[in-house]
Amino acid sequence: MPRLVPLRTLTLDERPARGLPAFLSAASGLVRAGPYSYVIGDDLRHLGVFRSGRRRPGTLIRLFQGAVPADKKVRKRLKRDLESLALLPPFAGYPHGALLALGSGSRRRRCAGALVALDAQRRVTGKPALVDLAALYSPLEREFGEVNIEGAFVDGPYLALLQRGVAPKPRSARVRVKLTSLLGAFVADEAPPSKAVHDVTDYELGRIEGVALGFTDGAALRGGGFAFTAVAERTHDAYADGPCVGSAIGIIGRDDRLRRQWRLSPPLKVEGIAVEARRGKLRVLVVTDADDPKVPARLLSVSLP
Repeated sequence: MPRLVPLRTLTLDERPARGLPAFLSAASGLVRAGPYSYVIGDDLRHLGVFRSGRRRPGTLIRLFQGAVPADKKVRKRLKRDLESLALLPPFAGYPHGALLALGSGSRRRRCAGALVALDAQRRVTGKPALVDLAALYSPLEREFGEVNIEGAFVDGPYLALLQRGVAPKPRSARVRVKLTSLLGAFVADEAPPSKAVHDVTDYELGRIEGVALGFTDGAALRGGGFAFTAVAERTHDAYADGPCVGSAIGIIGRDDRLRRQWRLSPPLKVEGIAVEARRGKLRVLVVTDADDPKVPARLLSVSLP
């Protein structure tokens, strides 16, 4: 059983809002770009920026306007639910690529995203562009009944979105979106169209203590396929949180078969993933969400064969 090694807590140099502590608590997406670790929290409207190899507090970049309520229930009702963060390749108007943050789609106000440009040093530059994801998510609502996009990563000519179903229909699936259609919509300042959805592939990830594991994020592997994080959470819909009874990291091969899966210790709720190949092993970085605004999220690592 691979053991998670803590690297740092995701402290911040400022409070996200009055009444909130100076840290990220619900980290949900992770991207490594150059010397930076970019993290989004699903209950905030910001992007967290952390310098790799340092433990100094991170900084915040606002993606969406509006106040962040201190009250947990109000914040949950009004949040954008930014669950996924993807690194996009260079395209017109974004010569050094961009970061794309996506809402989960589990409610209408969560069908929005934000696009921010990167410079040559992989720093965020310029103002974020808001993205309407409603049209892109519309065929997924028909497919899944309840959309709950938890992960996103570029996989060749596609943007892969990971759907996490919950009981009574715990369906885990990858949705591939045509990257050319997606980037073309961004260049034209239009909403990504429903026809950009290419295909849907289902996966069976197993169970922990009778609770189905569901995707929480993914990252493409250099030789094809992808690594993923998954949690077993006792909940019956995509809105309500539940206790996490276990978590895992796994590998899906380029043939779309589940190749390996490791249950994690301790059983933290891991939500974001980045991977690095080092000396024949895979160094995996993850961020956590304790579902408690008083508990800071953490960045941890684990080494896999």
